[in-house]
Amino acid sequence: MDIKKMMVSKPVIGRIANYEEIFWINPQSGKEADLPFSMDDIDDAEARLLRFAPYIAAAFPETAKMGGIIESKLIPIPKMKESLEKSLGEFGGKLFLKCDSHLPISGSIKARGGIYEVLKLAESIAVKSGLLSLEDDYSKLTGDEFKKLFSQYSVAVGSTGNLGLSIGIISAKLGFNVTVHMSADARQWKKDLLRSKGAVVIEYPDDYQKAVAEGRREAASDPMCHFVDDEGSQDLFLGYSVAAKRLVPQLREAGITVDEDHPLFVYLPCGVGGAPGGVAFGLKEIFKDNVHILFAEPTHAPCMTLGLITGLGDGISVKDIGLDGITDADGLAVGRPSMLVSNIMKTLLDCCYTIDDSRLYPFLSQLADKEKIYIEPSACASFTGPSLAAASSEYIEAFGLADKMKNASHLLWATGGSMVPDAEMKLYYERGSQR
Repeated sequence: MDIKKMMVSKPVIGRIANYEEIFWINPQSGKEADLPFSMDDIDDAEARLLRFAPYIAAAFPETAKMGGIIESKLIPIPKMKESLEKSLGEFGGKLFLKCDSHLPISGSIKARGGIYEVLKLAESIAVKSGLLSLEDDYSKLTGDEFKKLFSQYSVAVGSTGNLGLSIGIISAKLGFNVTVHMSADARQWKKDLLRSKGAVVIEYPDDYQKAVAEGRREAASDPMCHFVDDEGSQDLFLGYSVAAKRLVPQLREAGITVDEDHPLFVYLPCGVGGAPGGVAFGLKEIFKDNVHILFAEPTHAPCMTLGLITGLGDGISVKDIGLDGITDADGLAVGRPSMLVSNIMKTLLDCCYTIDDSRLYPFLSQLADKEKIYIEPSACASFTGPSLAAASSEYIEAFGLADKMKNASHLLWATGGSMVPDAEMKLYYERGSQR
């Protein structure tokens, strides 16, 4: 791999290597591609989640009001829009927040894919054992006979934090033995919470890749252990994709039209890529070219951006170009993207942009002040997106948006935050308020 040669042929890589913020339009966006999934796969995942809804409602009473459906609100944030436009530039249309930061059970977007994969595993084991049929009321899974069954199996995952929380909480609740391998970037409170839920937490002084590699290695030696592989899991991906279907009625209820003259812009913070990739796939399946998907990454760890620009996918790490991979956006502190997702995003992703850590906390405080909504720093990575897209004449021209931006709807996907302890959130807020 000749990094210097790549920087000459693609100067944007040099800017990335200097920790500069960049806005990169994907030249492959919209091209024909042979994708490994279809709408049928999303429908199948949705059906499985519906089967499990009675169990979720019984096991997690906070979901009972929603009938065991793990879903978040779509909220208009006009005051935040006004504030962002004042400081960053006007972008027109309306601004919304998708509050996966407040999803029940684990308080992040990882509650979608992470919980889905473990539920699918549990279903497979229970059906094979003869204790469960697909026609049963799945609330029976709360019974002791199922906990005894699942206690014979283990679940393991490598995580910077939020995926670990989702996997750990649902696995322990079902009765699995669960181990979460956590990188140095993971917040202490997330480790403490996992241990309180019954998960074994193994800490590493290294980055995300090390935690995943060690978790994968240990799981491989145990035939009764299922490893949740964030770098390549199809089940994780499809669990996230269901969010797109559920967004459709929410958009309708909010009076949002999505068509050729009314584009929808969705801005997603990206780490390894599973969660935003799954959501992006689902949205593109439903809305086609009428939805614009933009991924946001920290300047210190823009792994998906680097993988797509170079065409190397997971074959290149941010450390290969001299970046340290260390960021306050702990949920996005990933050096190498998912092989599965980077391949799918080659033609589905419209744009990548990066953001400096110094901007995260002011956005966090701003959102709290303007809208009384509290999210974690990682979830704020997307907030520059609407102004960047609107200001890019190249983007507007490439997608034929000149007369359409005034009719656009912009959706910032808040990926986590409601589980953050009050004392820690106060520190985040104060840090942002001082700038």
